[in-house]
Amino acid sequence: MTSFAADQSKNPPPKNWLDQLLRRFSRIAYGLAVLLMYTLASTALGLALAPALWLWPLLKGWASHQAGPLPWILSGFALAFCFFLFGLALLVVIPVYNWVLPTRVKPFKGGYYTLHALPWFLHNGLFYLVRFTFLPFVTLTPFGVWFLKAMGMKIGRHAFINTEYISDPQLITIGDDAALGGSVRIFAHYGGGGNLVIAPVTVGHRATLGLACCVMGDVIIGDDATILPESVLLPGSRVGAGETWGGVPARKIDRKELDRIKAEIRGMAETLG
Repeated sequence: MTSFAADQSKNPPPKNWLDQLLRRFSRIAYGLAVLLMYTLASTALGLALAPALWLWPLLKGWASHQAGPLPWILSGFALAFCFFLFGLALLVVIPVYNWVLPTRVKPFKGGYYTLHALPWFLHNGLFYLVRFTFLPFVTLTPFGVWFLKAMGMKIGRHAFINTEYISDPQLITIGDDAALGGSVRIFAHYGGGGNLVIAPVTVGHRATLGLACCVMGDVIIGDDATILPESVLLPGSRVGAGETWGGVPARKIDRKELDRIKAEIRGMAETLG
């Protein structure tokens, strides 16, 4: 009960009687929300599977009439094709659900158990259905970029996004010619101690995010900035235009220090060579 009271103290005033009820019976409400999410996920996956389930018997029947080992080979091809058909259908179904349902995420600071957090919960729950199933297959393709935009992510011209480790796409803005390296983690929220903060992330034009760096909520990266690989940008970070940041937590690295680091790396390489 003590932790629950602390959680409520960080919440904004209740929106209405339903919000009051949700906060009073938070654990029950959370369980019901999870069951609702599972139900929505089941219907979305079912709709995406329907075209593949319709096509599979037709292709299987055609393959079975072939001679020799061809039935097995063609059935394998048909099954793989149906998988990709399911994935492409999912890229369409999930944005439709996201548009129809109350998933308009807004900046927020407060407890987890509130109506304010429900759009964020639904938005990410839907997005993760693709992120953990088919999105890795279309990263770096027009299909992947289209899906991210359809989920509300603002992506500039010729932006290079080589990662599927994204959350809260509706609150993320990527500038023109920006580059997100492999396994970059970028999400517009953070939390702890019973407190949830949802805050936008902006990546400027021509900015570069190195391999596997992490960008948390409430971060702004200026134009032409560089984030070094494996770095972690904590909430509230403000990277100026043209600056280079690196480390855990990330900090600004001036030109002199960066040149020294590069010289040390070259020296180590020459020694090992």
